[in-house]
Amino acid sequence: MENSIERERIYTRADNKGWKKWGPYLSERSWGTVREDYSVHGNAWGFITHDMARSRAYRWGEDGIGGLSDNKGHVCFALAFWNHSDSIIKERLFGLTGPEGNHGEDVKEMYYYLDSTPTHSYMKMLYKYPQQPFPYSRLVDEGRRRNRLEPEFELVDTGIFDSNQYFDIFIEYAKNNENDILIKITAHNRYTKAAKLTMLPTLWFRNTWSWGYEQYAYKPILNGIATTQIAVDHKLLGKYKLYCEEADELLFCENETNTERLYGIPNESLFCKDGINDYIISGEKKHVNPNQIGSKASARYVRTVPAGDSVTIRLRFSQDTHISQPFADFDPIFNERLREADEFYDQLQNNVTDPELRIIQRQAYAGMLWNKQFYYYNVNEWLKGDPKMPTPFHGRAYQRNSGWRHMYTANILSMPDKWEYPWFAAWDLAFHTLTLARLDPNFAKRQLAVILREYYMHPNGQIPAYEWNFGDVNPPVHAWATWKVYEIDRDMNGKGDINFLERVFHKLLLNFTWWVNRKDVSGNSVFGGGFLGLDNIGVFDRSQPLPMGGHIEQADGTGWMAMYTLNMLRISCEIALTRPTYQDMASKFFEHFLHIAAAMKNLGGQGISLWDEDDQFYYDVLHTPDNASMLLKIRSMVGLIPLFAVEILDDSLLEKLPDFKRRVEWVLTNRPDLASMISRWHEPGKGATHLLSLLRGHRMKMLLKRMFDETEFLSDYGIRALSKYHGEKPYEFNLNGEIFQVKYVPNESETSLFGGNSNWRGPIWFPVNYLLIDSLLKFYNYYGDDFEIEYPTNSGQVMSIKEATVLVAERLVNIFRRDENGKIPAYNGYKKYQDDPHFKDMHLFFEYFHGDNGSGLGANHQTGWTGLVADLIEFLYQHRLQKEPVHAKVL
Repeated sequence: MENSIERERIYTRADNKGWKKWGPYLSERSWGTVREDYSVHGNAWGFITHDMARSRAYRWGEDGIGGLSDNKGHVCFALAFWNHSDSIIKERLFGLTGPEGNHGEDVKEMYYYLDSTPTHSYMKMLYKYPQQPFPYSRLVDEGRRRNRLEPEFELVDTGIFDSNQYFDIFIEYAKNNENDILIKITAHNRYTKAAKLTMLPTLWFRNTWSWGYEQYAYKPILNGIATTQIAVDHKLLGKYKLYCEEADELLFCENETNTERLYGIPNESLFCKDGINDYIISGEKKHVNPNQIGSKASARYVRTVPAGDSVTIRLRFSQDTHISQPFADFDPIFNERLREADEFYDQLQNNVTDPELRIIQRQAYAGMLWNKQFYYYNVNEWLKGDPKMPTPFHGRAYQRNSGWRHMYTANILSMPDKWEYPWFAAWDLAFHTLTLARLDPNFAKRQLAVILREYYMHPNGQIPAYEWNFGDVNPPVHAWATWKVYEIDRDMNGKGDINFLERVFHKLLLNFTWWVNRKDVSGNSVFGGGFLGLDNIGVFDRSQPLPMGGHIEQADGTGWMAMYTLNMLRISCEIALTRPTYQDMASKFFEHFLHIAAAMKNLGGQGISLWDEDDQFYYDVLHTPDNASMLLKIRSMVGLIPLFAVEILDDSLLEKLPDFKRRVEWVLTNRPDLASMISRWHEPGKGATHLLSLLRGHRMKMLLKRMFDETEFLSDYGIRALSKYHGEKPYEFNLNGEIFQVKYVPNESETSLFGGNSNWRGPIWFPVNYLLIDSLLKFYNYYGDDFEIEYPTNSGQVMSIKEATVLVAERLVNIFRRDENGKIPAYNGYKKYQDDPHFKDMHLFFEYFHGDNGSGLGANHQTGWTGLVADLIEFLYQHRLQKEPVHAKVL
């Protein structure tokens, strides 16, 4: 099959230039972020609030609704609206700060990412804007009033959509070429009466001139021409024009701080950042520049939208500044780009025949692409403060990330969620790349390469975790992601990118060494590592020193590292096929894996194992200051993670790597103590394969028995992070009369660990579920159909590992599908989302899901790792068509 036009564009160049120079790279929230925090004590949420944001010029990024920018964030475009009821214009998305929300920060808006191609040649999103006054105060008051045991109070809970008194505003972009972008905004009035709406397409420059640096003293300019054009002049990007069809007027101010409003300091500019807002609300011309010049400008459209009808406005942002009829070819171009988008997805979704699943998958892909963001952060410069500040800068008593002064980031990165998490998170990003690789392999590979570059990675080899604390410890999943992206790219293009694999491998070596040197406390190949992305899953905050002293050796930390060694082994073997010297690295990781496997069985030669024979499960081991040791018997994802450490080597590969094969045979012959750690190495599996795993057949069956037990880990919607067993029997640890408890909680967090805005004590998380599915499929590829298990446990149904794996994947996908009652589990309790024709086909991709009923929880636009549902839909069609019966034996 020939590549689609969009696929050809993707391969035109590997970087974020050309057709990808302009994209949805604006954040949805720059206020309340670490980068914008210049407070003394690190009060990021309080330094710039939502109320301050319209008046304060940002230092490191910009935000807006449905916006786009160039790939370095110099020129920005977004939409603002006014419903003629609110006291401020809707210029950015509103939400609660971390301290305000009963489960941490939480966006309080309704918006959906509906479509996008990888080059953003076509994009579409929907914003739902109430016609009644937006309930800002009520949302804040109710969020503060509720405790952690209560659900979050959402915008829909206010009843503001009940009578359909709102606008559906569709924002669409279509590129004519790399620097010529057509913009269409269509506002539908869903109410029974006509309603006024002011639309404000807004163009501005990121402020680089106010901070006192001589090299950035140049200030670009926007200039109005009649009511139809805004001319852009920027020395780095050149000249552009925003053509505005039938605008009522053009409004200009400066993207500069209103110091008088915020700090009581006289303004340096007559027309500050909030000038357009103030003019729209008050009608007073003094707030905007009558000369139609500035660094921020809006085209004002005031329209009365008839009941049940819509109005459309059109704009064009182009480097061609001499278009005599800018809208003559507008509709044909839009139609052609949409046709190309459909063509691209028809090829990508070739295997998927279910119309409902095609919609879910395409919107998941759209969310992945809309969640790109220009991420800018020079830590050294940020710590010092700028030569010129809009308020006095008193330095910092708390120097966040002070050990990361080398970091200088200015890249397009995939965000977890551009409102709740508008900063990269290293382990999230690894999962993003899998779904992105199917859309745009070069972008996915670039994401992994960037995060490992010397201006990100610490000189000691640590990968930066996330903005609030770069020094925290994330699971080492980047080697796994690298291999998966390599495989996807190879399968799509018929040839593997060895140069990419080798480049990333060298950086991963540095990180692997950091793990060995820093997180193996006792030097016995058993690892700690902090919270490892699992936030509050344990009885203690694993990122902090233990309250009683001592340390924990973690089943998950050690499982992650065993997985890491096998990932590096597999990558080494692949590179060695064309660069034979890498056989030495393959040997190194083969032996390192054996040492970890041995250590998990016998910690430090003391006969202590992370595997508990009584419970047939893996647990963390607590070592106290008095040299005592004990298992922390919490049945959690921690004990399932050793399943991730699995790899298969086949005889045909070994024959091509003779030096590696000889070393393997030498170790197995001369180190029987290590050879005994390998599951059935001398018993070839299906197709003369050999299994490397922490688990022998019996232990794996015991783990799967517990994992597939619906009274423990198996939910109707995937694998829970904590066994349901702990609902009636919480784990308790008594420390000097104080009880530390871990209880099964299927929904939001009941503790304040990590801000209380996520929970690993019961809900279903896509990343670890995906890893389980990937690992189980490897076990099946070794054992084949002869290795049978019971699924679900105690059901009497016996099947292969593959059949059970497919059924787990189907449970995860079913979170988004309509059930036999026509309801989508993710939206339990929200009839509006289920039945309303203007809601029911729109999908939100939540951070995690209720362990019992599948309801969406946490950040509601975390398409990042929950976007893996797109891969799982493809997986289902590759391994078993939907609705086919599983041929299970019955005991």
